[in-house]
Amino acid sequence: MSKLDLKYGLDHRPPAGELLLYGLQWLAISVPSIIIIGKVVAGLHFTDTAGQSVYLQKLFFISGLAMLCQLLWGHRLPLVTGPAAVLLVGVVAAGGTDAAGVYTSILVGGLVLFGLSAGGLFGRLAKLFTPRVVAVILLLIAFTLAPTIIRLIFPAQAATPPLFNMGFAVTLVLLMLVAGKLSAGIWKSTIIIWFMAAGSFVYLLAVPGGDGPVLPGGGGFAASFLTDINFELMFQPGTLFSFLVCFLALSINDLGSMQSVGELLKPPEMPKRIARGISLSGLANALSGLFGVIGPVNYSLSPGIIASTGCASRFTLLPAAAGLTVISFLPAVIAMFGSIPSLVIGAVMLYIMCSQVAAGLMAAFGTPGIFKLESGLIMGLPLMLGIIVSFLPAPVVETFPATLAPVLGNGFVAGVLAVLLLEHVVYREVDTVD
Repeated sequence: MSKLDLKYGLDHRPPAGELLLYGLQWLAISVPSIIIIGKVVAGLHFTDTAGQSVYLQKLFFISGLAMLCQLLWGHRLPLVTGPAAVLLVGVVAAGGTDAAGVYTSILVGGLVLFGLSAGGLFGRLAKLFTPRVVAVILLLIAFTLAPTIIRLIFPAQAATPPLFNMGFAVTLVLLMLVAGKLSAGIWKSTIIIWFMAAGSFVYLLAVPGGDGPVLPGGGGFAASFLTDINFELMFQPGTLFSFLVCFLALSINDLGSMQSVGELLKPPEMPKRIARGISLSGLANALSGLFGVIGPVNYSLSPGIIASTGCASRFTLLPAAAGLTVISFLPAVIAMFGSIPSLVIGAVMLYIMCSQVAAGLMAAFGTPGIFKLESGLIMGLPLMLGIIVSFLPAPVVETFPATLAPVLGNGFVAGVLAVLLLEHVVYREVDTVD
């Protein structure tokens, strides 16, 4: 039991009625990230609505399955699992790269992560990620997704003028920030889903017909996506290297999420929980690569939810995991999620990336005495390099050698490599962090 005054501890089982209510809360928290990241990636891979719908079905299924396995056999902590934003960076940066190369890289990256954790080598690798490096990684995820957010808010074939789109997006983000300041508890934690619904409603009232095709729906269950696996093994060295760098960041995200809940609840055998959790994340990503979808990671949302609800029971997340799995078999529900306008998705992504920037700044300034001139240089060049590379025109990237383009044209990878070089080679003698 932690110092918090908890109604239900980590391994307590609430009565059925409360278990269901808590599960619905966790489900409402879990769904938005799947919709947002899923719609962005599906739009990159598929021009047909049927392909986008199947992609979302697979993503819901993998997220629910991964969360269920983590709760029962992995870290066994009350953590939400969902698609990794850092892998979204990799997919977006890959651009025109064949999808087979992308998902082969995700499969291999997952297996490498599993091997490092299961073999006890992850601890040595984690030493590379000092507070400054972690801060740069968090900031790079937000900054290198900026071109994607721009394309979502200002789509090429928009049904509305750019000024309307900008005003709508900025207004929605400001309202979300105000709501976040005024709300608390579960309302604060589910702001994204309420504003996605409200934003979609207002937009569709203002722009009848929306700005794109609606995904095909249908009644009953549809499980055909489970057999829709057209995996093709394709090793593209540049793409594989880029995703291995992304997986380094994913592993640190995973570790930080588990440690944040561990510090709050003080459960026994945390090292073993972390090893199992990261190993299972690796296997889940390998399965995601096989299914041809972006892989999952553990989110760091739980401490605030636990503190506000007084419930730390991992069993309350089981209904949420089951709910995600059930949704994957319901085309009508998937179609409803798929009808959310890209402008709303872009605005919500902007809000989420603001939180990402806040987390990066907290990592940079949260350690007393760490930030000085050298720290600014160590962080500044990688951030500038990442931003510049992310906004390189496509014709420029096309001039790069085919093998190196996925690395040289990936702002996130360029920034991470730069910060590791500056932190551990160029400015190694000024590092005061243990």
